[in-house]
Amino acid sequence: MMNPDLVCGDTSEGQLQVQRDPVLVIACGALGRELHAIRRANGWDHLRIRCLDPELHLRPAEIPPRLRAEIDRARGQYRRIFVGYADCGTYGGIDQVLDDYPGVERLPGLHCYEFFAGAERFERLADDEPGTFYLTDFLVRFFDRLVVETLQLDNHPELADAFFGNYRRLTYLSQTRDPELLAGARAAADRLGLEFTHVHTGYGALEPAVVRIAEA
Repeated sequence: MMNPDLVCGDTSEGQLQVQRDPVLVIACGALGRELHAIRRANGWDHLRIRCLDPELHLRPAEIPPRLRAEIDRARGQYRRIFVGYADCGTYGGIDQVLDDYPGVERLPGLHCYEFFAGAERFERLADDEPGTFYLTDFLVRFFDRLVVETLQLDNHPELADAFFGNYRRLTYLSQTRDPELLAGARAAADRLGLEFTHVHTGYGALEPAVVRIAEA
């Protein structure tokens, strides 16, 4: 498994000076950097971030029971709990879990591409080219690990056509303006033989959702 500390860091409660009742975000490890950046920018010592292994996205059926276990463990310790996942391929599984926990919300939309880009813009992108493979900052950083190695393209490059033959475009939805990540996204498109486009989204709906929870 990928170590969530690679993207989430250490937010142990003993290291924080609590000034307000603590609020917990249980999130996908793929959002760790962004959540910590939002937390630092707002000086929120009371916001705690607990990340689950981002490789659960390869096994989305495991996400709902993991979330249930984390929520059960955290109840009674935090003023509010927020789930840093969209539907994320669970086909309503996360929402079914949250039905049992009134007041616990999740991020809007079907996946991180939608809440980063915004629903309307993502719909336009999808309509413009349905055969689009999307990357975020996290997926660019871990492209080799999560795409190349998982699909065994490093040992069997001929499999690229089987997996990506119906794609025409790779669109990089960037959260930061990082030249190295931009170059990495272009290299990923070249490796997969796809047209490259870039849309800078910033944190999209992630930031206002976390602000609302943290400052409620």
